[in-house]
Amino acid sequence: MFDQMVLGVDPGVASVGLAAVTRGTSRPAVAWAATVRTPPDLDTGARLRRIYAAVRSAIAERDAGVVALERLLWGRNTGSAMAVARASGVIMLAAADAGIGVQEYAPLEVKMAVTGVGNASKAQVRRALGLVLGKAGVPSQPDAADAVAVALCHLQQSRLRALTAGPLR
Repeated sequence: MFDQMVLGVDPGVASVGLAAVTRGTSRPAVAWAATVRTPPDLDTGARLRRIYAAVRSAIAERDAGVVALERLLWGRNTGSAMAVARASGVIMLAAADAGIGVQEYAPLEVKMAVTGVGNASKAQVRRALGLVLGKAGVPSQPDAADAVAVALCHLQQSRLRALTAGPLR
């Protein structure tokens, strides 16, 4: 009924945070986390191909049941936003090719789920992750830690969505 292994993803073209997080019996646990970096001298298509391959590999090796993806928010830097949108697209394609779903979460949702505060700083998110997972469970790489936060958000939200999906009375 509830996803047991979630692949959290913090998308980007230069670097992508990935984290396999399991629901666990007493508390969530990070099974694996990494940051995938793409060389800046590669053309965009080759960088996106590497991201696709890394996500497909992570899904297969970690037996993820769903991908939790941080949703892109459009800001003033449209060039950067377009690059992240492209990366998000290949991440979604990798999940679709693996036969699993994708759930997107806005940065505010992720921060609320992890810290209880929608405008939490990265440092506050890291501290909250340490409280939930223990210090050893928080990856040292910032992008991987962000991916853990996205996965934790999904673990929390998927329960609420499942409970509210039934017929209204």
